[in-house]
Amino acid sequence: MGQGEHPRRAREQARDGELSAAVARAQAGDEVAFAVAYRMVQPGLLGYLRGLVGDEAEDVAAEAWLEIARDLGRFRGDGAGFRGWTAAIARHRALDLLRRQKARPRPSALERDVLDLPAAQNTAEQAFETLSTERALALLAALPRDQREAVLLRVVVGLDGPAAARILGKRPGAVRTAAYRGLKRLARQLGVERPGDARSAGDAGGVGGAGDGVTDDGPRTLGESP
Repeated sequence: MGQGEHPRRAREQARDGELSAAVARAQAGDEVAFAVAYRMVQPGLLGYLRGLVGDEAEDVAAEAWLEIARDLGRFRGDGAGFRGWTAAIARHRALDLLRRQKARPRPSALERDVLDLPAAQNTAEQAFETLSTERALALLAALPRDQREAVLLRVVVGLDGPAAARILGKRPGAVRTAAYRGLKRLARQLGVERPGDARSAGDAGGVGGAGDGVTDDGPRTLGESP
């Protein structure tokens, strides 16, 4: 376990607990609680949408939140589940837009305050902390779509592997591999990859093996044991 891993996970669990409580109150009709849930989820959701539809992200997010508010009573789950549910709704709205435009997903600037990453210094964090908005546009555009979406869902939205896999309709191992490869590519381009990170996913023991860089619990230091 990397240094700082336990505090980071504790912070994530605390945020999810707060979100879960806010969602429960919102389902009971508390409008203030809904606003709390919105403020907790919207930054990551908007960052994810910017990676898919660029400048149309805010409009798509607004459409998604209308659907979220309408169907809130149907949601069942905790805070982490709510983030996954909202991301799935937002993705559907984004894909609808892209189909209408007959355009491929195009990333745009990812604002640094959207990327509220934990303090532990792993490759994912170093890569995103080094990005300026201009470089984010260029580097994320260069990633294959599966890697770009996996990175956005895992790092920006903060979903675990199974939740991201459900949204993308893929196996968790495939999502972990895509996120790993995307983060490795970003790290190489930014010059933050460490010598111990040079192994491929296959050399590191396959999908989900030691060294894959992202686990079902979230990003970890590349090369450390689960």
